[in-house]
Amino acid sequence: MINETIDKLARMLAESVPDGLRSVREDLESNFRSVLQAGLGKMDLVSREEFEVQEAVLARTRAKLKGLEDRLDKLEHEPAKKKTTRKKPAKKKAVRKKAAK
Repeated sequence: MINETIDKLARMLAESVPDGLRSVREDLESNFRSVLQAGLGKMDLVSREEFEVQEAVLARTRAKLKGLEDRLDKLEHEPAKKKTTRKKPAKKKAVRKKAAK
């Protein structure tokens, strides 16, 4: 697909050349194509397919992270609730002493 795009751009550039240079149009189109390929080759580009795959991976990772954050929040607040409902250890000892008598 990139080669098709490069060919299309090179053709468009060659067609935009003034009338006096139309005789060298094929050479210019070839040179435009080479320059575009070299320039794009130096760039760190990914295909649309690769981009979409990484986008899906990121979406799944974000969803998993959100779930883990929710779970952590729940676990952090859960012990606080348990502490308020617990009986004090001193009362348990007193109950044990009465049972032993």
